[in-house]
Amino acid sequence: MNSSGIWFFPSKLKEPIEQSVYKQTARDLADEIRINCESLNGNRSKLEKYILKTLAEENDFDKYMNYIHNPKDHFKSFIRDEVSRYITDKFSVSVSPKMKENIKLLQQKIMKAAHESTEGAQVNNGNVGLWLKIFSQQLSDVLIFSEKDLSGVNHDDVDDFSLLQDVIRDRLPVVMSEISLRFNTKAFPKNLDYKFRPDELLSDHFCQCCWIQCPFCKATCTNTIENHDGDHSVPFHRVIGLNGMHYKNTTNLSTSICTSAVASNRSFYPNASDDNVLWQQYRTAGGDYADWSITSDLSELPYWKWFVCRFKKDLEKYYNKTFEGKGKIPDEWRKCSKQDAIESLDQYI
Repeated sequence: MNSSGIWFFPSKLKEPIEQSVYKQTARDLADEIRINCESLNGNRSKLEKYILKTLAEENDFDKYMNYIHNPKDHFKSFIRDEVSRYITDKFSVSVSPKMKENIKLLQQKIMKAAHESTEGAQVNNGNVGLWLKIFSQQLSDVLIFSEKDLSGVNHDDVDDFSLLQDVIRDRLPVVMSEISLRFNTKAFPKNLDYKFRPDELLSDHFCQCCWIQCPFCKATCTNTIENHDGDHSVPFHRVIGLNGMHYKNTTNLSTSICTSAVASNRSFYPNASDDNVLWQQYRTAGGDYADWSITSDLSELPYWKWFVCRFKKDLEKYYNKTFEGKGKIPDEWRKCSKQDAIESLDQYI
């Protein structure tokens, strides 16, 4: 009996076994993080609150600009950092034990599949080809491989199917041990397909929603459905100067906030055109303006007033304009401390 191919049979399963174990561990970990990680255990609004708090603590203007102009990208980056930190901090107490448990469970499934394949092939007077077919079908929900991947095995002169089962029983623990030894904080994300990484699973959960931004202040629509019906809206708009909006024929950035602006008798110039539109009739500007519902009220988030004061010079340099003249920052805004700004997030969001 030529059993060389049979002997290496379990080794041929190493890569699909490794992928299966890593994918299941990633799913388990993503579920755990959604429960135990404070920033990721709620909805998108709660996540945004943590992002804004982190931005305030880090005092990084470039990160703020990424958040303002590329919110989805910033959300994903934040989730990636949170997951990476969680994996590093909890590797020995949570991640590694999950991996070992999934290896154990998969080993049991493979042994059970080998036993049932042997019984099935014997009952049907089949050959090794039938054994392999039954074996691959039994594991189709946990391992991705085909009979072609097991080239060499199907051509061996094997009439005792228990030999296949015995080889798996003897060699599989060795394969599982090799996979376990390779598992560490660096190998975990590296050996996973990108779409199966815990941060990607969580990004899919949080980021499959609307990302359309207010044409005035860049606030992101909070609707949880992508391509939703009806208008875009947000609970709180921002200072429109954050988006570089300025007074016509000046270099003065505006300190207006959308919700108070639409209550005024003033005008704006959509898309830097020469045609002015009354703020009260902003929808008539068409395009993105027509798709937003901006309520005329005095709702303001102190956070953005603090931000304008804290990063005044950075904003002026970024847009090559100033908060002077009509865009002078009200003295009252300067009374808002960073702590006040952070506490306002807990109060309003």
